[in-house]
Amino acid sequence: MKLEGNNISFAYKKDSPILNNISISVPDDKVIGLIGDSGSGKSTLCKILSGYIPRYEGTVTIDNNPIDSKDYNPVQLIFQHPEKTMNPKWKMENILEESWVPSKELRDTFGISDGWLKRWPNELSGGELQRFSILRSLHPKTRFIIADEISTMLDTVTQVQIWDVLLNYAKKNNIGILAVSHDKSLLEVVSDEIFYFNELNKK
Repeated sequence: MKLEGNNISFAYKKDSPILNNISISVPDDKVIGLIGDSGSGKSTLCKILSGYIPRYEGTVTIDNNPIDSKDYNPVQLIFQHPEKTMNPKWKMENILEESWVPSKELRDTFGISDGWLKRWPNELSGGELQRFSILRSLHPKTRFIIADEISTMLDTVTQVQIWDVLLNYAKKNNIGILAVSHDKSLLEVVSDEIFYFNELNKK
């Protein structure tokens, strides 16, 4: 199974394209790294591949078929700032179960304490929130993960823990990952193959 973006072009302003004819492929058995500078358009590409931006030039497909996201989008985007994706008026248990109900064993694997479930988002650290954000994205119907700078704001130890658990889970469940970052050393560790955004995006 492959997630493919073909000939993707997009502009927020009519005469100022931020993406120009980009093509990228993510197999379900690999981690593809995408490196680029801040502000280069990486996050825009992530939003297009995961359906957050519906209008663009080009195509996004899984095995050459349009993505049917009416029930559940099999391409899930994990953002850099998890606190911005969570309802501050909901406790963490509700935030997690809005997507699905993972087992206690899986919560433990991701280092999520039972006590955290009864807390509000502002009572947890960035690393703790990101664990919820990642687990929330791993619904059984998820086939691809777009990880957009998911560990940039975290300390080194937390980065290692989060990536280790995510990579192991993805490998066991045949989930492809597009790991987007400006940290080359990180991508060299987690990725099977690395592409440079500026080479794909030939403005």
